[in-house]
Amino acid sequence: MHDDLGKSEAALVAARRENLAALRSRSGDPFAQTRYPVDTHTHELLAEYEILAPEEKAESKRWHLAGRLMSKRKMGKTIFADLHDRTGKMQLYVRKDEIGEDRFADFNDMDRGDIVGVHGFVFRSKLGELTLHVLDFVVLGKALAPLPDKWHGLQDVEKRYRQRYVDLIVNDDVRDTMILRSRIISGMRRFIDAQGFYEVETPTLLHVAGGAAARPFLTHVNALDEQLQLRIATELNLKRLIVGGMERVYEIGRIFRNEGIDTTHNPEFTMLELYCAYWDVHDMLAFNEALMEHLALEIAGGSTDLTVGDRTISFARPFARIGYLDGIAQYSDGKYTRQRLLDPDGAAAILRELGLPDSPTHGHALDKIFEHVLEPHLIQPTFVMDYPVLISPLAKKKNGDPELVDRYELFANCMELSNAFTELNDPDDQRARFEAQIAERAKGDAEIPEPDWDFVHALEYGMPPTAGIGIGIDRLVMLLTNQSSIRDVLLFPLQRSHG
Repeated sequence: MHDDLGKSEAALVAARRENLAALRSRSGDPFAQTRYPVDTHTHELLAEYEILAPEEKAESKRWHLAGRLMSKRKMGKTIFADLHDRTGKMQLYVRKDEIGEDRFADFNDMDRGDIVGVHGFVFRSKLGELTLHVLDFVVLGKALAPLPDKWHGLQDVEKRYRQRYVDLIVNDDVRDTMILRSRIISGMRRFIDAQGFYEVETPTLLHVAGGAAARPFLTHVNALDEQLQLRIATELNLKRLIVGGMERVYEIGRIFRNEGIDTTHNPEFTMLELYCAYWDVHDMLAFNEALMEHLALEIAGGSTDLTVGDRTISFARPFARIGYLDGIAQYSDGKYTRQRLLDPDGAAAILRELGLPDSPTHGHALDKIFEHVLEPHLIQPTFVMDYPVLISPLAKKKNGDPELVDRYELFANCMELSNAFTELNDPDDQRARFEAQIAERAKGDAEIPEPDWDFVHALEYGMPPTAGIGIGIDRLVMLLTNQSSIRDVLLFPLQRSHG
C-alpha cells in the first residue's frame, strides 16, 4: 500500500493502476470474481472469540470473511492489515512463508479501499487484539480512486453529501446512523403491524395533491398529456381506504414539497401516515405516546432517556400536554390572548409587535406566532393540543368549542415530530372548509392546496369516526440518533447540481 501523503490524485490513481496491472499479471483479473462464500462478519468473530487469551489460537475452525482493506503494515515477511465490513473492523495477519511469494506480493500490492475475501482462523495477538490468521485470500475488487486521508477523513460537508458512497466508507458513524435509521423504521412497522394495521401503497402522482399546506412539484405525463402533481401527503387516499372499509391502514412513503431546505426540511422526505376507524384523537395520542416510548427503549437499550446535543430527552410516559392558544398566552406573559390570536387584525398586530413580517393569511400569521413564542419552549416531549379550526381544514371541531378542533402536534427538542387529529367525516363541513381555503388561496397563500372534490364525494358514502396521524420519519431519526441536521439522516439529501 503506497504512502498517499504529498501525492496528487492523478499520481495516486496511476500508482493504483500499476498495482492492478501487477495483480493481473500474477493472479488474474480481480474484477472477474462473481461471488465469495462469506460465512461470518467481524462483530460475530469478535464476540465468539472474546475469551481467547493473548497468543491463544482457535485453529480448529476456519472462516470466510470479506470487506475493504483500510490499512496495511508490512513487517519483513509478515503483513498486518485492517479489514472493515458492515459490522466493524478486524485485524488480519499474513505470512509470506505460508501463502507463498507471489501471493504475498499480491497482498502487498493491494491498496487502501480494495475489497478482499480472506480465509483463516482466529487468534489473539501478543498485544491482545483478536486477529484473523490468513491462510488464503482473493482480491474481489480494486479501488482505483484513492480514499480521503485516513487521519483527517472526509470533512468537506458538501462533498460528504454529494459523494455519500465515500462518506459511508470512511466515516463509521455515518454508516451506523443509516443502519440505525433502517432499524427504527423496521421497529415502527413491527409495532404498528402488531396492532392489526395494514400497510398499503398509494399513488405518488396525483391530479390534485392535497392533505397538507405545501407547494407541490409539477410534472407532465406524456401518455395522458396532462399535468400532474407529486403528492404532498398520503392523507386523502388513506382516508378513502377508511371509507372503503379497511379500518386500519398506514403508509411509510416518500413525500414531496416544493419548499425551502434547512436543518429540518428537505423537499423529499419520508412520512408515516396512519388512520384508524373508531378511534378519536385521544386514542391516537395514547398510541403515539406508546410508539415513541417503545422506539426510545429499543434505541437506548432499555432506557427512555436519550442524549440530544447537550440535553437529555426523556420519552417516559406520560408526556406533557399544553393547549395551543393557552401555551402562546402563557409564554407571552398573558399578552397574546385567545381573543387577539383568533382575530385576524389581532394576529397581524402581534406579528408587528414581534418584529415579524406581515403574513398573507390569518392562518399563516398564527403559524409564525406559534413558532416564535411557544415552539422554543417545547424541549421535552410535549403534546400541543386543541388547534384553531382555521389552520386545521381536515380535523373535526371540538365539542362545545367550534373555533377549535380535536388535534395535537407532538414536539420534542423544539421540533415537530407528529401531527394527529380526529378526522372530519361530515362531507358538508368538508366542502365548506375547502371553499374557505379557496378564498385563502386567492389572497396569496400558495401553500394552500387546491380542493380535492372527489374526496368530498368519497365522504358522502360515509366514513366512520376516525383518527389519523402523520409522523416525520427523518426528524424522528434525527432525534433518536442525536443528529442536528436532516441531511445527516438522509442517504442522498437534495443538493444543487455541480453546474
